[in-house]
Amino acid sequence: MTTIDLPLLPLGKGRDLGAERGVECPGDLPAASDPDLVARAAAAKAALGDRVFVLGHHYQRDEVIAFADVTGDSFKLARDAAARPAAEFIVFCGVHFMAESADILTSDSQKVILPDLAAGCSMADMARLAQVEDAWDAMADAGIQDSVVPVTYMNSSADIKAFCGRNGGVVCTSSNADVALEWAFDQRPDAPGSAKVLFLPDQHLGRNTAVLKMGFSLGDCVVWDPLLPGGGLTPDQLRDARVILWRGHCSVHGRFTEEVVDELRAKHPGINVLVHPECRHEVVLKADLVGSTEFIIKTIEAAAPGSTWAIGTELNLVKRLADAHPDKNIVFLDRNVCFCSTMNRIDLPHLVWALESLVAGDVVNQIDVDDETEEWARVALQRMLDLPGRSHRD
Repeated sequence: MTTIDLPLLPLGKGRDLGAERGVECPGDLPAASDPDLVARAAAAKAALGDRVFVLGHHYQRDEVIAFADVTGDSFKLARDAAARPAAEFIVFCGVHFMAESADILTSDSQKVILPDLAAGCSMADMARLAQVEDAWDAMADAGIQDSVVPVTYMNSSADIKAFCGRNGGVVCTSSNADVALEWAFDQRPDAPGSAKVLFLPDQHLGRNTAVLKMGFSLGDCVVWDPLLPGGGLTPDQLRDARVILWRGHCSVHGRFTEEVVDELRAKHPGINVLVHPECRHEVVLKADLVGSTEFIIKTIEAAAPGSTWAIGTELNLVKRLADAHPDKNIVFLDRNVCFCSTMNRIDLPHLVWALESLVAGDVVNQIDVDDETEEWARVALQRMLDLPGRSHRD
């Protein structure tokens, strides 16, 4: 049995159209060297007026953020879009799963556009519906499915959110993962043995939340690897576990290491280490503060002048924070440049192309989640919205 279930193509030799959302712009993409790009974007946005609402994720390039009507993390932006029902077009400068969430939460009359369809999320792509359904079947075979509640991070595809909706589960953000887990465990008070959670798709957020906020031990957590038969776990391991973590991770936050934390502490005595909970458990244990993107921004805004900070999150945001707070010494928690490569596919040429196409009456790169998936994904999202506490934040 092979552990690879995707076709392998030699570099530069063909494309798998069934697996790729799109790597080529289907229209006339302006050259990146065009000196009129900024003026063209401004003119197109002005021509559309209130018909368009541009969302800019915190990890976007500055050249794109400059044209965003609002900035934020994924769920906040999707809710911002839903709060603008008069906007005919929602241009989401983010990645695919974020645009899907916006389509789910906005009205049928609104059209969500992703300027580059190849702007995906490697973490979201690590949990494919067929793989998750296979894992769910394995849990049934192990006799534990009725004890398991699926919880998926916002950074997941619409069909994984819908899977959670159909199976009594919920969506969470990095701010309310602990609240979502508490809710999930409460859903199975009479579970034989004990209630369990299947946490998708980011093992690090799931582990950090379960161990550091919920009081579980590392031994209570197991990792389901979708590329191994049976997830690489025995039925007994599944039965003994309380938290079943999907083997997924963020390609950016997974790069940060405890060695660099030690180096920076030695180089900058008194430095404050601030990281996102998508970071590996060993890094989180060495940090001073851990929190969502919004938490990181608010922490730096409130920090004392002259303080020194090492931030473990995407580099565009870290650079933007450093520029906005020159009275603080802000450094990046990595030796190397670490942009989110798929997020950075949304550049000014793609934004100009999308806006000018709308001006010309051509709706391009529309993200349209099918009705059934949308229905069940909305169920899982609504369960999150109904949670107490920090449910509305990222």
